[in-house]
Amino acid sequence: MANIREIAKLAGVSVTTVSRVINNHPYVSENKRKAVLKAMETLNYKRNIHAIHLAKGRSNMIGIVLPNIDHPYFSQFVEGVAEEAIKHHLQIVLFQTNYEIAKELDALESLRGNLIDGLIFCSRAISLDILYQYNDYGSIVLCEDSDQSIYPSISIPHEQAFQFGLEYLIAKGHTKIAYTLGRREGPNSFKRMQAYEKMMKRINQNIRKEWIFDKCLSITDGSEVMSKFKALKEKPTAFLATNDQVAAGLLLGAKKLGYTVPNDIAILSFDNQPIAELMDISSISIPIKKIGALSVSTLLDTNNQSSKKMILPFKLYERSTV
Repeated sequence: MANIREIAKLAGVSVTTVSRVINNHPYVSENKRKAVLKAMETLNYKRNIHAIHLAKGRSNMIGIVLPNIDHPYFSQFVEGVAEEAIKHHLQIVLFQTNYEIAKELDALESLRGNLIDGLIFCSRAISLDILYQYNDYGSIVLCEDSDQSIYPSISIPHEQAFQFGLEYLIAKGHTKIAYTLGRREGPNSFKRMQAYEKMMKRINQNIRKEWIFDKCLSITDGSEVMSKFKALKEKPTAFLATNDQVAAGLLLGAKKLGYTVPNDIAILSFDNQPIAELMDISSISIPIKKIGALSVSTLLDTNNQSSKKMILPFKLYERSTV
């Protein structure tokens, strides 16, 4: 008996598109709809088989929505999800989105089409208003420091952790502090920016836009930030980097340009990945694997799903860069 993956292959479309056609979803082009229907006819696909699948109510598959897989943070998160999923005999489906809303919608459509039983958003670009439209199709868990009360969420307290990092740098004598972030959008980034603005106001420091560097995820990004640092007329004395890859790039870039760390510039990071220990970078740990594992158990917890917010602890590892 043919399945929807075989239909998708014959029709030259995605599995999600086949699901949309079967469920009479309006947002499918007429050409694709005809191709799917023709493939269903060719393969003698019986819709009542799909109905039986719906009646069972489970696919034993869960989806993970994340921007990319090649960053250590996200790969470690997936590792935590996978280890917990195995315990429950679940398979995982990765939706790598690069923060493209259309790709996040594909994941949600898979939930609507009963191809997966639930979705875990490691990070998202899509708005809560759009997510709300999929409430009736399955469980959704958000891995973010979220103030909403519809979906369960799991995270460290990002504003508190960022404030802690800033206070630590200030206690070490730094008031001119720059910071890097992956993107300006998103609830976690918003919390960090709030913490930064509040702390700068508290110590009577102006917020200098040229000291805030976004789109920083990799070692290369950190190295490029140091090139921009060199060109600054007024320079910060410390960086608070939102991940260890960027911090490693800052450290390498500083040494390449002749700056000494921490004498000329101090560097404090987040995540506490192995690279931080290897390069002796001071870092605030985030229990990434645990967040991934808990996202699965939370997804499977059908009781008290709504308004459940789980906050995990963070910890400072002091090394030589501050």
